[in-house]
Amino acid sequence: MDNRGNEMSLLMGKVYQVVKPERNDGPRNLRVIDEEGEDYLYSAKQFVPLELPLKARRALLTAG
Repeated sequence: MDNRGNEMSLLMGKVYQVVKPERNDGPRNLRVIDEEGEDYLYSAKQFVPLELPLKARRALLTAG
């Protein structure tokens, strides 16, 4: 929803994969796979959570 300051790493309207947080990640942050293909810590306020059906999740994971 908000990519200010991260315009090259996050594209507006794109669905990003959230990965398991690391030990010291804060509760208000999400670790996502960004446009560079790396997991990086971003503010959770920058995203809207989506619950996708299993078939849609599989399709997105195999497409990327």
